[in-house]
Amino acid sequence: METVKVYTKEFVSKLTRKRTGELKVGEVVEATTKNWKAELEESKAKFVIIGIPEDIGVRANYGRAGTNTAFKPALESFLIQQNNHFLNAESIFVLGEVFVDDIMEKASEYDSKSKSDITHLRSFVAQIDERVTEVIKTIIQFKKTPIVIGGGHNNAYGNISGAFHALNKKINVINCDAHLDFRQLDGRHSGNGFSYAFKNGFINKYSVFAMHEQYNSKVALDQFKNNPSQLFFNTYESIFVREELDFNAALKQSIGFVKNEVCGVELDLDAITNVPSSAKTSSGISPVQARQYVFNCAKNLNAVYLHIAEGAPVLSHIKADNKTGKLIAYLITDFIKGVEAR
Repeated sequence: METVKVYTKEFVSKLTRKRTGELKVGEVVEATTKNWKAELEESKAKFVIIGIPEDIGVRANYGRAGTNTAFKPALESFLIQQNNHFLNAESIFVLGEVFVDDIMEKASEYDSKSKSDITHLRSFVAQIDERVTEVIKTIIQFKKTPIVIGGGHNNAYGNISGAFHALNKKINVINCDAHLDFRQLDGRHSGNGFSYAFKNGFINKYSVFAMHEQYNSKVALDQFKNNPSQLFFNTYESIFVREELDFNAALKQSIGFVKNEVCGVELDLDAITNVPSSAKTSSGISPVQARQYVFNCAKNLNAVYLHIAEGAPVLSHIKADNKTGKLIAYLITDFIKGVEAR
């Protein structure tokens, strides 16, 4: 089965709003024409943008649907940015989406409020894992850096698994998130991508930046306490409420824990104040701080991928929410600039 729904150069061009006298990112990026694997392997691009338009993992974790709606507006916002001396879009390849349409259609028949249906939803998440793993593995084997947008945070598992199988070694992971996502191994969903990856031997070290103290279970916290050489977190409250650490020191601490090995960079948009997501928060980091997190991770770590998860513009109280997509576009460019600054 084909694992990618490719976005052709023609399709990317249609998504790009052009203006006379200006050169937009969408006019410069690479895209496929027919055989995406052959063309990507031959491409000189360093970064590959891929979306995962699914929300089954969130629903399988009793969350609100909508994370399938983040990729398109994020890509459109990214493509209309200016191609200039701050960002060279020639280094970017827009691949398309991990193909999940068939699984999404099957999952639509099941209700996340039903315990019996949850089992089915979690089996669908496992199917998505396989496809994400294969796509990320291929991109990294071609010596490109995936920039993965959308879906629930369940897709962290496929990113980590794909990197592990491409590199044939465990990787480190850093995650800015209100949650550790280290829940029990009771079937795949958005709350246990990292615990499954750790259990299956794909993760060497895992660092969580600014997690929220009262939104993580004792069971999850105990696992970090019992594995201090491999698992680390600092908390939002220790940084912003009790001010035991300032933002920069805390970020340096989190980055330091996973430095010197290849590292996946994860950002859950529910960590940012008032961004529409399954678990939207009224007390989180600011968009600027999220951008600083992404830039500094890219600059100071040997980043093997970036994943921006859990955005759900459809859940905005604003009828036509274009801010979420634009924020993700900023984060993409910050990551690219951070890698280029290394």
